[in-house]
Amino acid sequence: MNLIYVADPMCSWCYGFGKELTSLTEAYLELPLQIVVGGVRAGDTAIMTDELKQFRLAHWARVESASGLSFNREAFIALENFVYDTEPVCRAVVTARKLAPDMAILPVFRRVQEAFYVQGRDTTNGEVLAEVAAHAMAKQGYPIDRETFLAIWKDEATIAETRQDFLKSRSWGVSSFPALLLEVSGQLHTVAAGYMAARELEQNLRLVLERVGYRPTATA
Repeated sequence: MNLIYVADPMCSWCYGFGKELTSLTEAYLELPLQIVVGGVRAGDTAIMTDELKQFRLAHWARVESASGLSFNREAFIALENFVYDTEPVCRAVVTARKLAPDMAILPVFRRVQEAFYVQGRDTTNGEVLAEVAAHAMAKQGYPIDRETFLAIWKDEATIAETRQDFLKSRSWGVSSFPALLLEVSGQLHTVAAGYMAARELEQNLRLVLERVGYRPTATA
């Protein structure tokens, strides 16, 4: 039995959902968390116009209001020739997963989110991703140098595995992010389909666990 988080680091609602999910996982330590990246805008090639940036900022304002997390609007506006392609950052999460299969992946996922949304860094850039992710892994006791991370990130096998994640999420019928699933004996049960506050999220998980006959041992 385990939780599956289907998300994209450059999905703003997934950014807002991060602290809620962290709270849940800290309360249910007996449920391992797997992350499957969804590729919400993977492969996009269009340079963002000022109009598109303003549209995105209006969307971010709704996430900020719901989650309480802040966004660095000025840094986003200042990004030049920016293409909102989410494949590279999704692949960074897959790279971390490949390099350290037994590591908790959510902290790395959240650090690359913060690099984009808070620090205003270009997380479509492999060098930036390698720096941020390698640092996040080292903080968890998995020292990976940036060059090694970048090499695995660029590897064709990692590109293919990232695409498989995209296909897997679609095969599960996940059409919007974030989504949280509970896997029990190969069967998937929806816990959340979209952003949800921690209290409601925990209530939903309890209901699903009760349906599958599992008595949780929440620590909070």
